[in-house]
Amino acid sequence: MSYKNKAMLCDYYEFTMGNGYFKKGLADRISYFDVFFRKVPDGGGFAIAAGLEQVIDYIENLHFDESDIEYFRSKQIFDDGFLDYLKNFRFTGDIYAVPEGTPIFPDEPILTIKAPAIEAQILETYILLAINHQSLIATKAARICRAAQGRAVLEFGARRAQGESAAVVGARAAYIGGCAGTSNVLTDKLFGVKAGGTIAHSWIQMFDSEYEAFKAYCELYPTNATLLVDTYNTLKSGIPNAIRVFKEVLIPKGINDFGIRLDSGDITYLTKQARKMLDEAGLPQCKIVVSNALDEYLIEDLISQGAQIDTFGVGERLITARSEPVFGSVYKLVAIEKNGEIIPKIKISENVSKITNPHYKKVYRIYDRATGKAVADQLCIHDEVLSEGEPIVLFDPNAIWKKKTVTDFTLRELLVPIFKDGKCVYNKPSLDEIRSYCEEQCDTLWDEVKRFENPHKYYVDLSYKLWETKRELLLSGK
Repeated sequence: MSYKNKAMLCDYYEFTMGNGYFKKGLADRISYFDVFFRKVPDGGGFAIAAGLEQVIDYIENLHFDESDIEYFRSKQIFDDGFLDYLKNFRFTGDIYAVPEGTPIFPDEPILTIKAPAIEAQILETYILLAINHQSLIATKAARICRAAQGRAVLEFGARRAQGESAAVVGARAAYIGGCAGTSNVLTDKLFGVKAGGTIAHSWIQMFDSEYEAFKAYCELYPTNATLLVDTYNTLKSGIPNAIRVFKEVLIPKGINDFGIRLDSGDITYLTKQARKMLDEAGLPQCKIVVSNALDEYLIEDLISQGAQIDTFGVGERLITARSEPVFGSVYKLVAIEKNGEIIPKIKISENVSKITNPHYKKVYRIYDRATGKAVADQLCIHDEVLSEGEPIVLFDPNAIWKKKTVTDFTLRELLVPIFKDGKCVYNKPSLDEIRSYCEEQCDTLWDEVKRFENPHKYYVDLSYKLWETKRELLLSGK
């Protein structure tokens, strides 16, 4: 079942808190929340931000209809004034976010929400849902595409996705992360990610012979012919029958864009043999596509073993991010306004990783001017201004004596305005623009940050002013 308005896709406690804020006179208190994550999936060096477009669509359609109000009334715990408030609900606050496709790192804001308390709380569940899921899949796709070393990767996971929405927007996120296309037709229709595919084993089994099945398909779809050659015997019948049909049906028509697909067996051995057979048959242009429970590590192994592969089809291990299927973004209060003053707030925990960075913040990315590579991100209090003409001192907040000074650099603020006073002010880029931007931004990272095993830890620094604020709040215990 699909709903354009997803207002009720929300954790129940957001409404009990909202009702409480209303009754205690805190409904209009301006609050600041940060969305950030604590750990890169799969032990990687960075993640990819995705899901912002769905957050924008959600907020622009956010309202409560009469059936929603009646649902809350039936619970018999919500104040009538609060229910009247929900009847007229619309978002009136500000949102800042990193653009989709941006490489992101733990503990830095990827969205900041400034809004009256009730509004900010109601947004929490959906924002986390959208950002966590798509950032997870985009990050996994980026890893898999890096492993493929320039070979095309296609997303094939719809039938293994955890629900219809996960299949559709998951394929969108995979495209942002670098995949060249998808098997999912609805993702193509909604987002323009090119859908493709040819035949399953059932097509071949439907005919009296493998040869007839291949021939029928090539006659019907001569410009979209990738033949699945492992239904019976890959080397003895599958590849020879494919070669025969390519020469009989496609080559006479001047068509040279075709391929074979392998979905089982010893992929390295079979692709080497396939390449030899195709080349000896005078078909060096024939592409070899492989699938079958692939991920970045298996792809790396196949390439290192000399497998002859042009395109990878990746399904369940991409669309479910099977190796680590939780991204883990959180939504934490970092400041409130009182009498026009912004008051920083902190969450303290015996688990050090769960101590938050307080205050209304901005995030700068610092690039080495000579190489164009990103060297660090610095979190600053909102009214701090960094300048390219002045040195920046970076220090380890856990060991303040470890300092690094950068002098020849350029700067970019990562958080850009998305909503102002409840109105979307962001010019949403096309999906192709997001994908290209993602590729460009990943190129600004050092290879050491991008390696799979023991990546270099990218530096995310607190300005001295922000660190002092955090230290004071830790010492005061509030």
